[in-house]
Amino acid sequence: MLFLTRSAAVYGIDALIVDIEVNLVPAAGESDGRPPVIIVGLPDTAVRESRERIRAAITNSGFFFPILKSTVNLAPADVRKEGASFDLPIALSILGANGDLGNAENLQDTLSVGELSLDGRIRPVRGALSIALAARDIGVKSLLLPEENAKEAAVVQDINVYPVRDLREASQLVQDLYKGQFTHIPPLKLDVAEFKSNGHHYRVDFAEVRGQKTAKRALEVASAGGHNILFIGPPGSGKTMLAKRLPTVLPPLEFEEALEITKIHSVAGLTGKSGLVNERPFKSPHHTVSQAGLIGGGSIPKPGEVSLAHLGVLFLDELPEFDRSVLEVLRQPMEDKQVTISRAATSLTFPSNFTLVASMNPCPCGYFGSARECKCSPMLIQRYVSKISGPLLDRIDIHIDVPAVKFNELRGRGVEPSEPSAAIRERVIKAREIQLTRFSGDGVYSNSAMSTSQIRKFCALDAESETLLEKAMQRQGLSARAHDRILKVSRTIADLAGSEDVRAEHISEAINYRSLDRNYWT
Repeated sequence: MLFLTRSAAVYGIDALIVDIEVNLVPAAGESDGRPPVIIVGLPDTAVRESRERIRAAITNSGFFFPILKSTVNLAPADVRKEGASFDLPIALSILGANGDLGNAENLQDTLSVGELSLDGRIRPVRGALSIALAARDIGVKSLLLPEENAKEAAVVQDINVYPVRDLREASQLVQDLYKGQFTHIPPLKLDVAEFKSNGHHYRVDFAEVRGQKTAKRALEVASAGGHNILFIGPPGSGKTMLAKRLPTVLPPLEFEEALEITKIHSVAGLTGKSGLVNERPFKSPHHTVSQAGLIGGGSIPKPGEVSLAHLGVLFLDELPEFDRSVLEVLRQPMEDKQVTISRAATSLTFPSNFTLVASMNPCPCGYFGSARECKCSPMLIQRYVSKISGPLLDRIDIHIDVPAVKFNELRGRGVEPSEPSAAIRERVIKAREIQLTRFSGDGVYSNSAMSTSQIRKFCALDAESETLLEKAMQRQGLSARAHDRILKVSRTIADLAGSEDVRAEHISEAINYRSLDRNYWT
């Protein structure tokens, strides 16, 4: 008997629908006397091993495993299938072909995924949100998922998501669905209209940061325009503390942004029972991270840290300690806002629209230019900072000195209280709204993503500003890319000030955010 059901495989951050066909025919048993199960359609090792899991799960769930030869075809046959998520649909197909699902002839309107335990329990899988979106797009009415994955998939409209705990529960559910009867498991529904970002519920706040007024202003500019930023300062000056608070001043997530982030995290297996990701990610990989760990990789590529930080913050602490070859692979994601990973069998593209925050000491000992004595020679300092290539540095819009905090500032004596994140975020949101209006219909959402033609159009300078920028270019030996970065940052500063024109004071502030070029790289 032939039986058909549907499942899905995740490639990149999207899902491919897989038809699962099971045919039962009489045949001689295997060497141990058990009826053979053959899986075809380019299965990997995990899929081939599912035969033993499925056989035990069916038996331990109170069903009789068919005494006939089971041929399982995973279509399309020319695409490699990996993972244990096909266990549940294959088991349901075998039960259906054996007549254990009542009068059900097929399950074409039902899609299921899940890994089976030997006792029939259903374990969670990756990519549930991508699978739900793909199922909806082809008109599937019902989706069976492990309980742990159901919440994130339930945000997809126009499809019924059923959380199931074990094989027996799933088999009863598909029989009810086929008959059109009331199911004992109601579909899980989440109201999209109730989605709210938790961006204002962070456990950290800028009000906790004492001093560092210039660095906080630079972070505000970076948040408002989507600019990358580099902190340079001695140990203990607050570089990491500042970086961790950047997500608290970024605009709250929109629903579509939350969906995009959740798809990436779901594929990486990082969502769990939390469902939809509703705050901007903050990723801080260790400096020993590999190229594959940073940008993604594997025989079937998986997202790396730059993609997991999509629409959030990627923080690289102690930047010169990273391997130079690892840092160089950041150049394409920073410029294109996506990363393409090519393999012999496939090529996948992951989004990577992140804000880069990096920090470093000014020298190996960390105290060059500070009150404490630096014991590093000029050659040693030059060798240390030269670990960061010029092309990578050019892609960082803002680099700012973060000096040690003075005692009075640290104790709050004679200084104004630090501004909370909520107040800064309000100004950032207003500046972002100005940019959305300016670039409406152009596919650009922040000043940092402006093209050359847009820079010329929206960053026109008067004579005073032209002279100021020209002198800075000559004095600091800045590149053409640095010239464009200054104009982009100037445009953001003008937006924060509510100015339609870029004026000399905006250019001056933006140039100050590049002044470290003169101190360290020229």
